[in-house]
Amino acid sequence: MARFLTVLCFLTLLSIVVCSASAKGRKTLGVTYDGRSLIINGRRELIFSGSIHYPRSTPDVWPELIARAKQGGLNAIDTYVFWNVHEPSPGQYNFQGRFDLVRFLKLVKNHKMYVILRIGPFIQAEWNYGGFPYWLREVQNITFRSDNPPFKNHMKKFTKFIVKMMKDENLYAPQGGPIILSQIENEYTMVQAAFKESGTRYVEWAVKMAIGLKTGVPWVMCKQINAPDEVISACNGRNCGDSFKGPGSKSKPTLWTENWTAQYRVFGDPPSQRSAEDLAYAVARFFSKSGTLVNYYMYHGGTNFGRGSADFVTTRYYDEAPLDEFGLQKEPKWGHLKDLHRALTLSRKALLWGTPTTLKLGQDLEAWVYEVPGNNVCAAFLTNNHSRVDKSVNFRGVDYFLPHRSISILPDCKTVVFNTQRVNAQHNARTYRPSKEANKGSSWQMYQESIPSYSKTSLKSMTPLELMDLTKDTTDYAWYITKFRLEEGDLPIRRDIRSVIQIANLGHAMHVFVNGKYIGMGHGNKVEKAFVFQRPVKLRTGINQIAILGMIVGLPDNGPYLERRMLGVHSVVIQGLNAGTLDLTANTWAHKVGMVGEKKSIFDPSKTNSVKWSSATKGLQVTWYKRTFDAPHGDDPVIVDMSTMGKGWIWINGENIGRYWVSYESVLGSPTQAEYHIPRSFLKNKENLIVIFEEHGGDPNGIQIKTVSRDNICTIVSEFHPAQIKSWTREDSHIRSVTDDLKPSAQLKCSNGKVIKTIAFASFGNPQGACGNFTVGNCHSQEAKIIAEKVNSIRPC
Repeated sequence: MARFLTVLCFLTLLSIVVCSASAKGRKTLGVTYDGRSLIINGRRELIFSGSIHYPRSTPDVWPELIARAKQGGLNAIDTYVFWNVHEPSPGQYNFQGRFDLVRFLKLVKNHKMYVILRIGPFIQAEWNYGGFPYWLREVQNITFRSDNPPFKNHMKKFTKFIVKMMKDENLYAPQGGPIILSQIENEYTMVQAAFKESGTRYVEWAVKMAIGLKTGVPWVMCKQINAPDEVISACNGRNCGDSFKGPGSKSKPTLWTENWTAQYRVFGDPPSQRSAEDLAYAVARFFSKSGTLVNYYMYHGGTNFGRGSADFVTTRYYDEAPLDEFGLQKEPKWGHLKDLHRALTLSRKALLWGTPTTLKLGQDLEAWVYEVPGNNVCAAFLTNNHSRVDKSVNFRGVDYFLPHRSISILPDCKTVVFNTQRVNAQHNARTYRPSKEANKGSSWQMYQESIPSYSKTSLKSMTPLELMDLTKDTTDYAWYITKFRLEEGDLPIRRDIRSVIQIANLGHAMHVFVNGKYIGMGHGNKVEKAFVFQRPVKLRTGINQIAILGMIVGLPDNGPYLERRMLGVHSVVIQGLNAGTLDLTANTWAHKVGMVGEKKSIFDPSKTNSVKWSSATKGLQVTWYKRTFDAPHGDDPVIVDMSTMGKGWIWINGENIGRYWVSYESVLGSPTQAEYHIPRSFLKNKENLIVIFEEHGGDPNGIQIKTVSRDNICTIVSEFHPAQIKSWTREDSHIRSVTDDLKPSAQLKCSNGKVIKTIAFASFGNPQGACGNFTVGNCHSQEAKIIAEKVNSIRPC
């Protein structure tokens, strides 16, 4: 029998006092390691880390993100270094605003947390071009990530630049800074075979280059089979407790650099899920088998602003992480992992200094035990590996109940303080509320792009040019235009028969216009980027014109030979003519890069009136829309709901908040992403300018500004097995404070100065659904809600 309770929270406090304390100096000894763990300033450590990428959020929220990570039991923050945003042109560096790496790392230090700095400089990360700047592609005779002098020269130069910056700011651990690990390269095993001997030589060179920079902290290479002795090979994946074969040497610790908290999404994907129970099981399993460092990828995913996304990756990134896109705690994932970290911390001495043994306790049952002889230090991990069947087990004379596929942690080898399948953290659901003040006021205006004139376009070639070389990562768009003449006898005699245009495209997408009329859109996907577009067309006697708007949806981020990738129109033919098939591929093509609105920066408030705007009309292609709005009241995160639009870009007060593509529905028949994050720091109180570039038609009047909260909070309390209750009676005051939280009771707590306003649902029985959408089952007490309201002194309105 289970008891369910749902409540709604409302903001009642208008101000919050933030206090800080200065840190005392401490002796710094640097970072070493052995076969058990990292040794930081002479002390063994268990490391609970979370990936938070500074470009995927804004500086105003960095302190809160870091604080929430620490409150969740983390003691380290992991981040990549993003080469393409820091060196957009050779030798021209940018570390301002969202790209202020030093500021971000110093905030982590201020929170007394460690840093894992993954320099790469290839990072993948579902980031545009895997972090490489576009100009690197144009370096003569370059081959990325191989024993290639031009590439190694630029890679070393940037890596050395970053290391020097960290040293100059005293950010490495031997200097008293927070950086305890650095990473060189990233998952190179995935591409190494393509480069053969050149790949092997490159790995050896990269390691020697990194070691030679003398950071004073260890270097790691993740997912690197046969890593050189000077670096630690680490695991990436969902279940490194079972899949990882170890770092390759008994003198190196077992590290997990990427524990995937869900899965990043591409346009067309259904929602990504990974349960709190599955995550906790995987982490407990890893630590039970001598792991001492885990990094959650991602702990907060954030937003791919501007041109941040790799090909087809959504603007929202890892929303199912413990902190969602907006930095809000996703429960029960955040809270359940917090409880896990606390249980592992209670087991710290045994894990770091104990001798491990494994006991077989039955079919699918085992115990991993760590003991320090003669010191009364002992921790145990009781494991039921069966995927469906709950079991009981006897360990050292005591019976313990183990739910299916779960691990119970006993920090004293007696008392269960945590079970991975038993969630005691509260649940919550996210809600979006339209903002009255933001959605009233000015109406939409529009400016429509025109199809470029073939005769007035100077960039011409016999065949269509490659799209990446055309756009150079400065825009998603380039026009391809050609003309051809048809005689009366070329056209089909019967009027009900139409010719067909067939266009082969290497990716990613395009819009097609014939004689000024919109014919349709074609696109590939993350796996199959190339596609063929076919549509019937109405042609005429005389001159006909084909205009194709080629589009990029982020540059590729993985695989060998990234510098050789090609996109764009490959061939164009007209089928169904009386004379047969007409091949227009070598017909002379005119090209124009980008949109007029982009070149005039009409998304910039100071330049928006450089074109003539008119009253908006829905359903138009390649059209700009604008209006102004007031900022929503309060502090809740803000989004723009684009459900009534198609595909394009959004700017707020000149800031690019990323691509939208709501017309690309998932297999569930709904948009992969309809809501797009507007950071509060991009807004002013009044007259905010929103500019939309819509590619293929939508209704701007349906666009809404909304606020986001997780104010629907719930708890689920289940009856516990008697053997579990028995374990709580052990006389151990150190453990009792922890086990108190596991007793069959519930506490609900609002966040950010809010209080419980309403109990929306309560049931003693077997209700169905999830937090925010519960319904009563076939067993239900009518008195449950009344009792809950009475206990909490809440009365219905």
